[in-house]
Amino acid sequence: MIRNLRIAAALFAVVIAGLVSTVPAAAQAQEKVLKVEDVFKNVQELKGIPVNQFMDTMGFFSAAIGLNCTGCHTGESLQDWSKFADDVPRKRMARQMIRMVNAINKQQFGGRRAITCWSCHRGTGAPQLIPSLQDQYSVPEEDPNAIEIVPDAPKEPTADQILTKYINAVGGAQKLAALTGYTAKGTIEGFDTYHQKVPLEIVAKAPNQRKLISHTQNGDSTTVFDGRNGWIAAVNNPVRLLPMLPGAEADAGRLESYLSFPGGIRESLTDWKIGFPPTSIDGKEVVILQGMGPGKSRFKLYFQTETGYLVRVVRYEDTPIGMVPIQNDYSDYRDVAGVKVPFKSVVTWTDGQSHIELSNVTPNANIAASEFAKPVEPKVKTITK
Repeated sequence: MIRNLRIAAALFAVVIAGLVSTVPAAAQAQEKVLKVEDVFKNVQELKGIPVNQFMDTMGFFSAAIGLNCTGCHTGESLQDWSKFADDVPRKRMARQMIRMVNAINKQQFGGRRAITCWSCHRGTGAPQLIPSLQDQYSVPEEDPNAIEIVPDAPKEPTADQILTKYINAVGGAQKLAALTGYTAKGTIEGFDTYHQKVPLEIVAKAPNQRKLISHTQNGDSTTVFDGRNGWIAAVNNPVRLLPMLPGAEADAGRLESYLSFPGGIRESLTDWKIGFPPTSIDGKEVVILQGMGPGKSRFKLYFQTETGYLVRVVRYEDTPIGMVPIQNDYSDYRDVAGVKVPFKSVVTWTDGQSHIELSNVTPNANIAASEFAKPVEPKVKTITK
């Protein structure tokens, strides 16, 4: 299912190979944080927020009401980018709902975000009016992501014990210190690749530099973190080159880079917390740690109790209408120069999902510093017949 504007862009990029950002060149050169009104037309209730955050907001709408992009925009939007600006009844209703929710939170909860679109819709186009006896009298499946710290939860194992077990499980401190960098090849499959596997490359250098390139049908998309700053160069995005926003986005790029070299996991986050009730993922018990990034964003890390492996990371990004989760799942750990590396990962967010599968990893490759420079704006491939 197409989940939001990012995916819509992917569908019609082939048709309009001249797809370009409407942002002035001067603004791009200064690399300022682009606001939504700099790029999109007819935005009324969400002005003043960054483009990156606007796309996550569209994903929140999609998750809340269970519709794809053409459910709120016109069908012609898939062939003509400008049509996303057209006013339709559902968009006008959405604006009313934003105002209503903001008013309730302000008047009834002192401005605290107590309710969101999800509170009532929960994945449906219209809130349910009649109680569900099935929901009332059946045991719902536990969502491990919903587990939070409770006062009476066990205080052991400690955060240090969990991290030490993880480090030992993936090779031990000595082996991890010997892995100074690697290159990897594999495939990525998701909405942006039309659910087809396309080539993927990863370049990583200790302690926290990482570049990921996916060679999609429409052109290359690259995510880079150089140890301090990051960029997203995505051929299917409305703005093809954007810096990672300070806060949750940059924190995520930093953590993912650190996790490429698990020996530095203790330094990757701060304010480690325990105290989560027992839970499981795929039928296997996990223990949860919470940490904070430099930009004050929260991460939950799930370690398999039996093996000690890290099997999931959940992070949260704020939008004007609610918090959205982004989930990374890791599996198929294999030996690379004495270090266990997950060869499979799945990234899931409110408006997309990507499956990554590595085929080979070359340890301690000679990696130039230029690999982690700011990428160039990607170009849409010209389709020839």
